[in-house]
Amino acid sequence: MFLSRTIRAAVSHSAKQVRSLHQSAVRAGAGGVFVHRDTPDNNAETPFEFTPENMKRIEAIIGNYPEGHKQAATLPVLDVAQRQHGWLPISAMNKVAEVLEIPPMRVYEVATFYTMFNRQPMGKYHIQICTTTPCMLCDSDSILAAIQSKLGIKVGQTTPDKLFTLSEVECLGACVNAPMVQINDNYYEDLTTADIEQILDELKAGRMPPPGPRNGRFSCEPAGGLTSLTGPPPGPGFGVRTDL
Repeated sequence: MFLSRTIRAAVSHSAKQVRSLHQSAVRAGAGGVFVHRDTPDNNAETPFEFTPENMKRIEAIIGNYPEGHKQAATLPVLDVAQRQHGWLPISAMNKVAEVLEIPPMRVYEVATFYTMFNRQPMGKYHIQICTTTPCMLCDSDSILAAIQSKLGIKVGQTTPDKLFTLSEVECLGACVNAPMVQINDNYYEDLTTADIEQILDELKAGRMPPPGPRNGRFSCEPAGGLTSLTGPPPGPGFGVRTDL
């Protein structure tokens, strides 16, 4: 009996101890909550129609799927809508549902699940800075601080001229090129604070800086030079027994 009371007390005590070991980055740019709230620029009456060019693209996308399975095209068609409008108001999601002939809720489910879809107005350039462990160990904090200082905004905010939106995100899959940022579709890697300031200056001036590493690397090869595969590969049959 005494042992049972002791165990219950220990469990109760442990349940009261709240330890926050890690908190994922806030995705304010993607729509902080899953519930839609009407605003003047985001409601069912917000004008949205696909352009004729994009309708042709959508017809080609739908053609990739078997007849009767238009719903499978939800992701790529949402992407087309976002690229056309810059973000996804609920009227755009409703239009996607209409084109795919599915209930709007099926589209809402997808748009609220994937962080690639932005359900709030965004700047022309969406800066996504990775601060997950590999980038953090390579001082991504200094890159984040440089961006905030240069643009005068914090994570989740957009500059007054609607040019830049800043988001803090989880791993973008370029760990060996840390620290890095994604700006729209482009990766900028192996950054220093001077690099990111130059990139932002070029974007402000209307120029698109070339993506990729900024330290002279071509891709993600070792920064100190190759440590293996330093010569031409051996030909067919190398190392195979002559009697086989």
